[in-house]
Amino acid sequence: YECIEFANSETLPLGASIGDIDETLIKREQIRKTIEIHLDKELRLNPKGIKVLSLFFVDKVEKYRTVNGDMGLYAQIFEECYNELINKPKYAVLKQWYGDDAHIAHDGYFSQDKNKKGVYKDTRGDTAADHDTYATIMKDKEYLLSFECPLRFIWSHSALKEGWDNLSLIHI
Repeated sequence: YECIEFANSETLPLGASIGDIDETLIKREQIRKTIEIHLDKELRLNPKGIKVLSLFFVDKVEKYRTVNGDMGLYAQIFEECYNELINKPKYAVLKQWYGDDAHIAHDGYFSQDKNKKGVYKDTRGDTAADHDTYATIMKDKEYLLSFECPLRFIWSHSALKEGWDNLSLIHI
């Protein structure tokens, strides 16, 4: 029985909380903080020729991308937070380097993408982000690691294959 015992003899069991907790607010802050840390790393590492990638693991695919290809809650939150942060003066050099299109900075690869090609993929057909996400993430790592590839934030539901163990990881 794990718990926290307070001076007034009240206990709080593991996993319980006092008061209301807005889970979406917690996820928003996790996403925002990951983006902020990522951008700070880019400021330090991009001038050295090192591209920064951040990987998010999600609990449910539909929270990132709906079955019909629309942005899920996490993708919407990502774009809101990214736009807020990239427009800060501190990140002006990154905005010049990458532009301010949040949509091309992130994408996801999920097992159902491979099984139901096109169903979960949101493409407009007119951007570099339309390069097949599976090919970019799983096969064409040289392109992914190049500054020509605008993808810098990757979303997945489960572990990717080998070679993905040295990234900034966040599980939401």
